[in-house]
Amino acid sequence: MPDREDIIERINLYGLAMDTQRWDLFDQIFTEDVDADYGATSHWTDRARFKADFGAFHELFDATQHAMTNHLVKVAGDRASSHTYGAWRLIRHAAGDPPVWDGTGYYDDAWRRTAEGWRIAKRVCRVVYWTGNPRVQTPMEEIEFQLDLVSLRDEGRAGRLNFLKAIS
Repeated sequence: MPDREDIIERINLYGLAMDTQRWDLFDQIFTEDVDADYGATSHWTDRARFKADFGAFHELFDATQHAMTNHLVKVAGDRASSHTYGAWRLIRHAAGDPPVWDGTGYYDDAWRRTAEGWRIAKRVCRVVYWTGNPRVQTPMEEIEFQLDLVSLRDEGRAGRLNFLKAIS
């Protein structure tokens, strides 16, 4: 259980890192060569670039709140898989009324035990539902808001959930 607890602690640390904009905490969460797939056009294979881009994007917001729930963890030696639901609120008053964008989705993670402890080596994040003002996420008026929504059921059937593979 200590491995499971450490992994869940790092998942929750991700939410805190996001909401405090402490991108240095990503060093305690992700491997240097993390494969972070956030859908659409958001995919990174380098922690430094991931941190820089997340920092630039999240600088827009007056506040954010991320809640990580329903933690499932499967440990197999020095590898692990986890599946977590997430809910997030992004607040940006300059975007107009309402100044919020709420989303829910999931994180399907593959973990590697390193000399520093457990780190996410591969993350797939997908938005399942959103509501609110899409301009909250738009830094410039000419950028069109675009988001691919997914069904967890369809992702599982298609074999794209790492955690389901780990427990099968």
